Amino acid sequence: MKEELSIDIIGLAGACSYALDCIEAELVNIKNKHGKRVAYISICMAEYWKIQGDELQDLAMCALLHDNALTQYISEELKKDSVIHCKKDLSEKKTNLHCIYGEKNITKIPFKTDVSNVILYHHEHADGTGPFQKKWNEIPLFARIIHLADTIDIIGNNTGSGNNSWNFICQFLLKNKDGLFDSECVNAFFHAFTHSESFICLSDNSFEMKLWEIIPRQKRVFDWKTCKNVADFFAKIVDYKSSFTSRHSIGVAEKAAFFAQYIGYDSINVQKMYLAGALHDIGKMAVGNEILEKPDKLTDDEFSKMKNHAGYTYLILSEVNDFEEIRDWAAFHHEKLNGKGYPFGKTADELNEQERMMACVDIYQALTE
Repeated sequence: MKEELSIDIIGLAGACSYALDCIEAELVNIKNKHGKRVAYISICMAEYWKIQGDELQDLAMCALLHDNALTQYISEELKKDSVIHCKKDLSEKKTNLHCIYGEKNITKIPFKTDVSNVILYHHEHADGTGPFQKKWNEIPLFARIIHLADTIDIIGNNTGSGNNSWNFICQFLLKNKDGLFDSECVNAFFHAFTHSESFICLSDNSFEMKLWEIIPRQKRVFDWKTCKNVADFFAKIVDYKSSFTSRHSIGVAEKAAFFAQYIGYDSINVQKMYLAGALHDIGKMAVGNEILEKPDKLTDDEFSKMKNHAGYTYLILSEVNDFEEIRDWAAFHHEKLNGKGYPFGKTADELNEQERMMACVDIYQALTE
């Protein structure tokens, strides 16, 4: 297939960061938009080093996806020990596994610059006491930036907003200078945020508009192999959410693309069907595993919450520019011709061929699993 698909990859990463925030909220009481706040703090700090262009875009992408392996880590490691306590678990003995998985996953994303070891070392401490015992001069700059930004956002989340939070953050950074964080990164933070008012936008969410002003949402053209890699990256995050869906999204993506190719769709629409299939259940990231993995029949209230996942898919993918077609193919997979489906109760007249195909493929995949 030689035709190429144009995608707002930064927007897709931003949308996925919301889904990852939902997972993090299961571990610790983190406010949503954590990934976006880490990205905003990171790119503001980057001005200290005059980082621009492709490098700044890639820093933002890494920051948005810094916790991309959370679902995999929880599934493969924490659940082995039946231990899901708090972010402390992620920052001590097993953080290296979370970072190793994330580093491997991120190779599927088409960065423009070299981001090797950024995700791998984003929990390292400047003094060498982190998971891999790397000192600050052995750690990529982007990893050092994200480490500080991630930590500060968690502290800000736990200490509220206003001057008290700002004063605590300042004291914490000065106390841990050359310990948790290298002096250069601490200086970069204070260069970017000079007083509490400059930091307050993180608590009122006005930062997101500023984030997208600094990081333009330019669509990029991908060949079929790259598009598939991107789709597989996001599908893997979704499928690790629950042991009951270990390959569901990948399976739907593969069969949706095969179906589309079989009935004569051109290569662009085959790629779109694959991507829609990979993303169709991204809304399940916002549904608790106590519902997703309940062995008994769901109560009416639980089933109502489960049905919300298709609506969440619609909302999450609505964040991506010019993605309406793929969003609808993905989100309408539980609609029915008789209007009794969800989340929107669409009827036959309102459902196009691709949306009907996705519903059929999803049912087939679920039954054959």
